[in-house]
Amino acid sequence: MIRWRRGEVRRLLPSWDGVAPCVVALAPGCGQGDTVTCRALAYTDLVGRPEVGDTVLLNTGALDLGLGTGGYAMIVALPDRPPADTEGPGHLVKARYTPLQATVLGADEQGSPHHEALRGATGVDTMPVVVADLHSALPAVVAGVRADLPGARIAYVMLDGGALPAAFSRITGVLREEGLLVGCVTTGQAFGGDLEAVTVHSGLLTARHVLDADVAVVCQGPGNLGTGTPWGFSGVACGEAVNAAAVLGGRPVASLRVSEADPRPRHRGVSHHSSTAYGKVALARADVVVPRLPGDLGALVRGQAAPLARRHTLVEVGVEGLEEALRSLPVKVSTMGRGLDEDRAAFLSAAAAGRRAAQLAGGEA
Repeated sequence: MIRWRRGEVRRLLPSWDGVAPCVVALAPGCGQGDTVTCRALAYTDLVGRPEVGDTVLLNTGALDLGLGTGGYAMIVALPDRPPADTEGPGHLVKARYTPLQATVLGADEQGSPHHEALRGATGVDTMPVVVADLHSALPAVVAGVRADLPGARIAYVMLDGGALPAAFSRITGVLREEGLLVGCVTTGQAFGGDLEAVTVHSGLLTARHVLDADVAVVCQGPGNLGTGTPWGFSGVACGEAVNAAAVLGGRPVASLRVSEADPRPRHRGVSHHSSTAYGKVALARADVVVPRLPGDLGALVRGQAAPLARRHTLVEVGVEGLEEALRSLPVKVSTMGRGLDEDRAAFLSAAAAGRRAAQLAGGEA
């Protein structure tokens, strides 16, 4: 569904780097009388920065579908005040063949200062690579790593299964500003990270050899695409990320998607998506982290994870102290609208994967 609407910017909302949210009155009727308003986002590097009174062209498809993460009208253009043309280095085109395609500098392309370092790079030197299917796992993994290895250099390698612009993720921005991430590498069609890469493979090499990461975290950007079927989910790509990490000589660490509060049976305990990604897509061996959760939930998770031992190494990891680490983050963790108090298991599981990565980075077997 593609729906185009015109509107008028009525109010600017607090912005963050590269993103300008605002309230827009939709036409017709945006001048007088009762108005219909909505939240809208402008990616300022692509369309410019809206001002109150601007006429805007909107794509309202996701908003009309009532989506959660993507439930905004997207500003496509400021027809009366387009941004100035910009020129810069780079030959990688991302969001290719869409009206808002972006040309960026690839970390390993010939015009990049990192070309020489990456041209000869063949691996990531046993760097632990934590793989998760949802963006909401990112801060929890970071908390788990730093709980045991406070000085670790952690890089985020962003897949393109969710949001394509890295700027959409306020979490990533805050973690970078607070020094908890050394940078973000956007891969595939995703763009706008500190560094750009074509594939998850080149993204991991960039994390290791340019950002000097001790640990990399691979997951999609905010949002995801799913049909309620085992294979129709964008996060299945995390199984491919396990393969990429192994091919490059990394130590893949698989973070299980766990929930104690999801109302859908297929996601209660270990999500069926983890079983598909790690049990069928990931051909290389990984450390699948099984968090030591108490009671019936812990027993359920252990039982659901057990079949993965045919292909991977199951590593039980304690969660002591990880809730405190999660609460000390400069961002509030949230998954599917649920916070830490509503779904502790989701975040403790991801944090346990981070703890396992810290053990590997610190030299533990």
